[in-house]
Amino acid sequence: MNAVKPLLGIGISVGVLAGIWTYASVELTLITWVAFVAWACFFAAGGGTTGLAKGLAANVAGIFWGWVISQGIENISASTLALALMVTVVGFILCVEAALPLLSFIPGGFAGTAVFFGTGFDLSGVLIAVVAGALLGIVSERLGALIQSSVDGRTPAHAPDATPAT
Repeated sequence: MNAVKPLLGIGISVGVLAGIWTYASVELTLITWVAFVAWACFFAAGGGTTGLAKGLAANVAGIFWGWVISQGIENISASTLALALMVTVVGFILCVEAALPLLSFIPGGFAGTAVFFGTGFDLSGVLIAVVAGALLGIVSERLGALIQSSVDGRTPAHAPDATPAT
């Protein structure tokens, strides 16, 4: 139990919010799974306000580059070779744009492109779900810290920003 106790707050928070999100997103016909990808990116980018900013920015940049590819398919060529060349260029861009601190979370860019493709190019649906997922990340982290402080019998403290993964 000692290994689990420090994880109870975040576990309860994420579990409850995941259930609420699933119910609400299905009822509102939002793209449930995309928010979970963005939520994971929040934590993988380090959590806190830094993870929120870097995860969301990288996801949105990836969505943008996926949209660019979709426009190339529609307006230039839908051939397999053209698609492969566009993906090659975008893969390169997703890596080198990481020189910009806000876009330094490379996996988030690839995740953004992937969810855009995975939804059949549903731009508005993906953007809504990605923002929802990023917000669920910060809310779950902060709520988890409050719950954990109750479990530990401490006064609630603001969760410190984690050092982001780069």
